[in-house]
Amino acid sequence: MRIAVITLSSEGLIQARAVAEALSGDVYCHESFAAGSEVKSFAGVIALTAEIFGLYQGLVYIAPCGVVVRAIAPLIRHKLTDPAVVVVDVGGRWAISLLSGHEGGANTLAIDVGNALNAEPIITTTSEAARNLVVGIGCRKGAEADIVVQAVHEGLRQTRAELSQVRYLASADVKRREPGLLRAAEQLGVPLRFISSQEIRNCAFEFTHWDVPTAKLDLPGVAEPAALLAGRRTSLLLKRIIHSGITIAVAKESSMSWE
Repeated sequence: MRIAVITLSSEGLIQARAVAEALSGDVYCHESFAAGSEVKSFAGVIALTAEIFGLYQGLVYIAPCGVVVRAIAPLIRHKLTDPAVVVVDVGGRWAISLLSGHEGGANTLAIDVGNALNAEPIITTTSEAARNLVVGIGCRKGAEADIVVQAVHEGLRQTRAELSQVRYLASADVKRREPGLLRAAEQLGVPLRFISSQEIRNCAFEFTHWDVPTAKLDLPGVAEPAALLAGRRTSLLLKRIIHSGITIAVAKESSMSWE
Protein backbone atom coordinates (compact mmCIF):
# COMPACT_ATOMS: atom_id res chain seq x y z
CA MET A 1 0.00 0.00 0.00
CA ARG A 2 1.40 3.37 -1.04
CA ILE A 3 0.94 5.79 1.87
CA ALA A 4 0.83 9.58 2.16
CA VAL A 5 1.02 11.21 5.59
CA ILE A 6 -0.41 14.73 5.73
CA THR A 7 -0.02 17.20 8.58
CA LEU A 8 -0.86 20.84 9.23
CA SER A 9 1.46 21.64 12.12
CA SER A 10 4.97 21.32 13.48
CA GLU A 11 3.68 19.09 16.28
CA GLY A 12 1.98 16.86 13.74
CA LEU A 13 5.15 16.68 11.68
CA ILE A 14 6.82 14.71 14.49
CA GLN A 15 4.06 12.09 14.31
CA ALA A 16 4.00 12.17 10.51
CA ARG A 17 7.70 11.40 10.24
CA ALA A 18 7.37 8.48 12.64
CA VAL A 19 4.48 7.01 10.64
CA ALA A 20 6.23 7.56 7.32
CA GLU A 21 9.39 5.88 8.59
CA ALA A 22 7.49 2.85 9.85
CA LEU A 23 5.28 2.49 6.75
CA SER A 24 7.62 3.84 4.04
CA GLY A 25 5.26 6.71 3.28
CA ASP A 26 5.57 10.19 1.81
CA VAL A 27 5.22 13.17 4.15
CA TYR A 28 3.21 16.26 3.20
CA CYS A 29 3.34 19.24 5.55
CA HIS A 30 1.70 22.65 5.35
CA GLU A 31 4.15 25.12 3.87
CA SER A 32 4.25 27.13 7.11
CA PHE A 33 5.98 24.23 8.88
CA ALA A 34 7.59 22.12 6.14
CA ALA A 35 11.30 21.55 6.62
CA GLY A 36 13.69 18.93 5.32
CA SER A 37 14.19 17.41 1.89
CA GLU A 38 11.95 14.43 2.70
CA VAL A 39 8.90 16.66 3.27
CA LYS A 40 6.59 17.82 0.47
CA SER A 41 4.92 21.17 1.17
CA PHE A 42 1.39 22.32 0.36
CA ALA A 43 -0.64 25.49 0.76
CA GLY A 44 -4.14 24.09 1.36
CA VAL A 45 -5.29 20.68 2.55
CA ILE A 46 -8.45 20.60 0.39
CA ALA A 47 -6.49 21.27 -2.81
CA LEU A 48 -3.78 18.78 -1.81
CA THR A 49 -6.33 16.07 -1.06
CA ALA A 50 -7.96 16.53 -4.46
CA GLU A 51 -4.54 16.23 -6.06
CA ILE A 52 -3.37 13.05 -4.33
CA PHE A 53 -6.65 11.24 -3.55
CA GLY A 54 -6.18 8.90 -6.50
CA LEU A 55 -2.41 8.56 -6.23
CA TYR A 56 -2.18 6.70 -2.91
CA GLN A 57 -3.88 3.63 -1.49
CA GLY A 58 -3.69 5.06 2.03
CA LEU A 59 -3.94 8.61 3.37
CA VAL A 60 -2.98 9.30 6.99
CA TYR A 61 -3.90 12.76 8.27
CA ILE A 62 -2.39 14.19 11.44
CA ALA A 63 -5.21 16.70 11.74
CA PRO A 64 -8.68 17.32 13.22
CA CYS A 65 -11.41 14.95 11.95
CA GLY A 66 -13.58 17.84 10.80
CA VAL A 67 -10.85 19.20 8.55
CA VAL A 68 -10.29 15.79 7.00
CA VAL A 69 -14.01 15.14 6.43
CA ARG A 70 -14.35 18.45 4.60
CA ALA A 71 -11.28 17.67 2.49
CA ILE A 72 -12.34 14.17 1.38
CA ALA A 73 -16.14 14.67 1.15
CA PRO A 74 -16.28 15.91 -2.47
CA LEU A 75 -13.98 13.08 -3.61
CA ILE A 76 -15.68 10.01 -2.08
CA ARG A 77 -17.05 7.63 -4.72
CA HIS A 78 -17.17 3.98 -3.61
CA LYS A 79 -15.79 1.84 -0.80
CA LEU A 80 -14.10 -0.45 -3.31
CA THR A 81 -12.18 2.34 -5.03
CA ASP A 82 -11.65 5.09 -2.45
CA PRO A 83 -8.31 5.06 -0.60
CA ALA A 84 -8.05 4.08 3.04
CA VAL A 85 -8.19 7.18 5.23
CA VAL A 86 -6.93 7.30 8.81
CA VAL A 87 -6.97 10.34 11.10
CA VAL A 88 -4.53 10.83 13.98
CA ASP A 89 -4.73 13.53 16.63
CA VAL A 90 -1.71 15.80 16.89
CA GLY A 91 -0.75 14.19 20.20
CA GLY A 92 -0.45 10.76 18.58
CA ARG A 93 -2.99 9.18 20.95
CA TRP A 94 -5.66 7.92 18.54
CA ALA A 95 -5.56 6.41 15.03
CA ILE A 96 -9.10 6.54 13.62
CA SER A 97 -10.20 4.44 10.67
CA LEU A 98 -12.35 7.01 8.85
CA LEU A 99 -12.95 5.81 5.28
CA SER A 100 -12.78 2.47 3.43
CA GLY A 101 -12.29 0.64 6.72
CA HIS A 102 -12.76 -2.97 5.71
CA GLU A 103 -12.59 -3.15 1.92
CA GLY A 104 -10.04 -0.37 1.49
CA GLY A 105 -7.77 -1.42 4.33
CA ALA A 106 -8.20 1.56 6.66
CA ASN A 107 -8.82 -0.73 9.64
CA THR A 108 -5.50 -2.47 9.09
CA LEU A 109 -3.81 0.86 8.37
CA ALA A 110 -5.13 2.28 11.66
CA ILE A 111 -3.55 -0.61 13.53
CA ASP A 112 -0.25 -0.17 11.66
CA VAL A 113 -0.27 3.55 12.46
CA GLY A 114 -1.17 2.76 16.06
CA ASN A 115 1.79 0.40 16.31
CA ALA A 116 4.10 3.06 14.86
CA LEU A 117 2.97 5.71 17.36
CA ASN A 118 1.89 3.59 20.34
CA ALA A 119 -1.56 5.01 19.64
CA GLU A 120 -4.98 3.44 20.20
CA PRO A 121 -6.56 2.28 16.91
CA ILE A 122 -10.22 3.32 16.69
CA ILE A 123 -12.24 0.96 14.48
CA THR A 124 -16.03 1.20 14.32
CA THR A 125 -16.77 -1.38 11.60
CA THR A 126 -19.50 -3.59 13.08
CA SER A 127 -17.92 -6.90 12.07
CA GLU A 128 -14.63 -5.86 13.72
CA ALA A 129 -16.08 -4.20 16.83
CA ALA A 130 -18.22 -7.24 17.63
CA ARG A 131 -15.12 -9.34 18.30
CA ASN A 132 -14.26 -9.20 21.99
CA LEU A 133 -11.20 -11.37 22.66
CA VAL A 134 -7.53 -10.40 22.74
CA VAL A 135 -4.82 -13.06 22.69
CA GLY A 136 -1.57 -11.96 24.34
CA ILE A 137 1.60 -13.65 23.10
CA GLY A 138 5.08 -13.89 24.54
CA CYS A 139 7.75 -15.74 22.61
CA ARG A 140 11.49 -16.30 22.44
CA LYS A 141 13.55 -14.74 19.69
CA GLY A 142 13.35 -16.84 16.55
CA ALA A 143 10.06 -18.53 17.43
CA GLU A 144 8.53 -20.30 14.46
CA ALA A 145 5.23 -19.05 13.08
CA ASP A 146 3.61 -22.48 13.05
CA ILE A 147 4.36 -22.95 16.75
CA VAL A 148 2.87 -19.55 17.57
CA VAL A 149 -0.26 -20.44 15.59
CA GLN A 150 -0.58 -23.75 17.45
CA ALA A 151 -0.20 -21.96 20.78
CA VAL A 152 -2.93 -19.47 19.91
CA HIS A 153 -5.29 -22.28 18.98
CA GLU A 154 -4.47 -24.06 22.24
CA GLY A 155 -5.27 -20.94 24.24
CA LEU A 156 -8.59 -20.60 22.43
CA ARG A 157 -9.33 -24.29 22.95
CA GLN A 158 -8.85 -23.89 26.68
CA THR A 159 -11.29 -20.96 26.73
CA ARG A 160 -13.74 -22.75 24.39
CA ALA A 161 -13.52 -19.80 22.04
CA GLU A 162 -13.28 -19.51 18.25
CA LEU A 163 -10.71 -17.63 16.21
CA SER A 164 -13.56 -15.57 14.75
CA GLN A 165 -14.05 -14.02 18.21
CA VAL A 166 -10.49 -12.64 18.37
CA ARG A 167 -10.18 -8.91 17.79
CA TYR A 168 -6.42 -8.65 18.26
CA LEU A 169 -3.28 -10.57 18.91
CA ALA A 170 -1.02 -8.55 21.19
CA SER A 171 2.60 -8.54 22.33
CA ALA A 172 5.25 -6.17 23.63
CA ASP A 173 6.80 -3.58 21.33
CA VAL A 174 10.21 -5.24 21.69
CA LYS A 175 8.73 -8.07 19.57
CA ARG A 176 7.57 -5.84 16.70
CA ARG A 177 10.24 -7.22 14.33
CA GLU A 178 9.91 -10.88 15.33
CA PRO A 179 9.36 -12.65 11.96
CA GLY A 180 7.60 -15.72 13.35
CA LEU A 181 5.12 -13.58 15.29
CA LEU A 182 4.36 -11.40 12.25
CA ARG A 183 3.89 -14.42 10.00
CA ALA A 184 1.65 -16.12 12.58
CA ALA A 185 -0.65 -13.09 12.61
CA GLU A 186 -0.84 -13.22 8.81
CA GLN A 187 -1.62 -16.94 8.85
CA LEU A 188 -4.34 -16.46 11.45
CA GLY A 189 -5.75 -13.41 9.70
CA VAL A 190 -5.92 -11.43 12.95
CA PRO A 191 -4.44 -7.93 13.46
CA LEU A 192 -1.39 -7.75 15.70
CA ARG A 193 -1.03 -4.89 18.19
CA PHE A 194 2.21 -4.02 19.95
CA ILE A 195 1.99 -2.50 23.42
CA SER A 196 4.77 -0.20 24.54
CA SER A 197 7.14 -1.50 27.19
CA GLN A 198 6.44 1.56 29.32
CA GLU A 199 2.69 0.84 29.28
CA ILE A 200 3.38 -2.73 30.39
CA ARG A 201 5.62 -1.56 33.22
CA ASN A 202 2.91 0.89 34.34
CA CYS A 203 0.04 -1.59 33.88
CA ALA A 204 -2.52 -1.18 36.67
CA PHE A 205 -4.21 -4.51 35.98
CA GLU A 206 -3.44 -7.48 38.17
CA PHE A 207 -1.45 -10.06 36.24
CA THR A 208 1.09 -12.80 36.83
CA HIS A 209 4.60 -11.40 37.17
CA TRP A 210 7.20 -13.69 35.69
CA ASP A 211 10.94 -13.64 36.30
CA VAL A 212 11.96 -14.61 32.76
CA PRO A 213 10.60 -11.51 30.96
CA THR A 214 11.92 -9.35 33.78
CA ALA A 215 15.42 -10.70 33.34
CA LYS A 216 15.56 -10.70 29.54
CA LEU A 217 13.31 -7.80 28.53
CA ASP A 218 13.12 -5.64 31.65
CA LEU A 219 9.37 -6.31 31.72
CA PRO A 220 7.17 -7.81 34.45
CA GLY A 221 5.36 -9.97 31.89
CA VAL A 222 4.24 -10.00 28.27
CA ALA A 223 1.26 -12.17 27.37
CA GLU A 224 -1.10 -11.18 30.20
CA PRO A 225 -0.46 -7.40 30.30
CA ALA A 226 -0.41 -7.18 26.49
CA ALA A 227 -3.78 -8.93 26.28
CA LEU A 228 -5.25 -6.67 28.97
CA LEU A 229 -3.89 -3.42 27.55
CA ALA A 230 -4.71 -4.04 23.89
CA GLY A 231 -8.46 -3.97 24.54
CA ARG A 232 -10.98 -1.87 26.43
CA ARG A 233 -12.59 -2.83 29.77
CA THR A 234 -10.73 -6.13 29.71
CA SER A 235 -10.42 -8.99 32.15
CA LEU A 236 -8.42 -12.19 31.89
CA LEU A 237 -10.32 -15.14 30.54
CA LEU A 238 -7.22 -17.34 30.52
CA LYS A 239 -4.15 -16.66 32.62
CA ARG A 240 -0.86 -17.33 30.90
CA ILE A 241 -0.13 -20.84 29.74
CA ILE A 242 3.03 -22.08 28.04
CA HIS A 243 2.61 -24.18 24.92
CA SER A 244 5.76 -25.37 23.14
CA GLY A 245 7.70 -22.44 24.59
CA ILE A 246 5.09 -19.83 23.59
CA THR A 247 3.28 -17.93 26.35
CA ILE A 248 -0.41 -17.30 25.71
CA ALA A 249 -3.06 -15.38 27.66
CA VAL A 250 -6.62 -14.48 26.65
CA ALA A 251 -8.50 -11.37 27.73
CA LYS A 252 -12.14 -10.53 27.13
CA GLU A 253 -13.58 -7.07 26.54
CA SER A 254 -16.86 -6.29 28.30
CA SER A 255 -19.62 -4.14 26.87
CA MET A 256 -20.55 -0.87 28.50
CA SER A 257 -23.29 -1.37 31.09
CA TRP A 258 -25.71 1.40 32.07
CA GLU A 259 -27.25 -0.51 34.98
